[in-house]
Amino acid sequence: MPANLDRPPALMLQGTGSDVGKSLLVAGLCRAFVRRGLTVAPFKPQNMSNNAAVTADGGEIGRAQALQARACGIAPSLHMNPVLLKPQSDVGSQVVVQGKVIGNAGAKDYHALKPSLLPKVLESFQILGQGRDRLVVEGAGSAAEVNLRSADIANMGFAEAADLPVVLVGDIDRGGVIASIVGTHALLSESERRRVKGYIINKFRGDPALFTPALDIIAEKTGWPCFGVLPWFPNAARLPAEDAASLSGGTKGDGSIHIVVPRLSRIANFDDFDPLAAEPDVRLHFITPGQPLPAGADLVILPGSKATIADLAFFRAQGWDIDLAAHIRRGGAVLGICAGYQMLGAKVSDPLGIEGPPGETPGLGWLAVETEMGGDKTLREVLGSGLGQEVFGYEMHMGRTDGPDAKARPFLTLGGHPDGAVSADGRVMGCYLHGLFARDGFRHALLSQLRPERRQDLAYEGLVESVLDRLAEHLECHLDMPALLSLV
Repeated sequence: MPANLDRPPALMLQGTGSDVGKSLLVAGLCRAFVRRGLTVAPFKPQNMSNNAAVTADGGEIGRAQALQARACGIAPSLHMNPVLLKPQSDVGSQVVVQGKVIGNAGAKDYHALKPSLLPKVLESFQILGQGRDRLVVEGAGSAAEVNLRSADIANMGFAEAADLPVVLVGDIDRGGVIASIVGTHALLSESERRRVKGYIINKFRGDPALFTPALDIIAEKTGWPCFGVLPWFPNAARLPAEDAASLSGGTKGDGSIHIVVPRLSRIANFDDFDPLAAEPDVRLHFITPGQPLPAGADLVILPGSKATIADLAFFRAQGWDIDLAAHIRRGGAVLGICAGYQMLGAKVSDPLGIEGPPGETPGLGWLAVETEMGGDKTLREVLGSGLGQEVFGYEMHMGRTDGPDAKARPFLTLGGHPDGAVSADGRVMGCYLHGLFARDGFRHALLSQLRPERRQDLAYEGLVESVLDRLAEHLECHLDMPALLSLV
């Protein structure tokens, strides 16, 4: 930290690897600390995810940090995730710094860029910590990625720059947790080892007594204490996941309303579908590459994507365009969200080469609209209406979509202006609003259009709040919370 600034009171969770449960633990700790009467905020120096959220201060951050902010009872801020990488290919990402896109970078170029971003990261950390009792900080990936350590701003590089205590998180469900913790200890430098104050074993199933000898082995090899062995928390599936690594194919729920979502190669903002998955009447089916879109679905939803044109080609390569045509011929409904809306139109033009070489690509042709990429990125929270119900969410896109269907039959009204389009026969719909299904009234109206005889309605926002409370209680029961609080 700069010499003239005090370090905000903070605790950092780092993992032995990706997807060990750091995001969920940060959310749970945030809610637990708030329930103890503390003012708390989440912080993640660097995140890589196409699951993003728009903040009220006009930026975008990882969706996990938006959930963690909710656990704290505060509005999301761009300072909660000052560096966000949004993958556009296997080797390159869009780089978002303090909520704004600064450009694109390949993996090697970004590695060289990272040291220049550390001051911005520390600035956001300082701003976020002002007047708060605690910041709960989340690392990214593995604490022991020593090949990237020289320019690290996500794990130990940040922890040392901000002088933070670290708790290591290991995932026993994937196996090898003893080796992952001891191996992390072996790879860290001596100063980094001292910074680690202990560890948490996450996602435990079975009899904890059987793990007691492992605790002795880890203590002998590392000297680190265990802050708790945390049993599997099944309700985690009801909370938004951080990135597509946790998004698999298969079916969620067993209701009578069958909704299908093709998993695009650059799928983005897939937490749009969480409220649908939670509905008792819904069977939500994610289709992985190589699988056909199943016959007999009530609704096919084309999701958001970080690369519209590339995923339009990907969609066709799977033969999903043929399956979609058959679905519509059978009378099925289709909804496109953001990039999915753009794909459903007649044409997608990219004259400035925003997504690749300049040019234009034929769309799927189910809506009489056309999209042209360009201009400033639209980032805003917005209130509106659709199907006679209130909607609230956020726009996050580049380009403009217009055409006869948009003029004659907009799907939504957002901020007093029309958005989206509906085909003349009413079967195909599209819009730019992420978070479309979160408001109960709109979601229930849409499901009732698909199946008028549906029986049950879910209060989704109340469900999320309940799960966050139960998560906090779960952590209070199984972790040494006084010891964790004393680290700050």
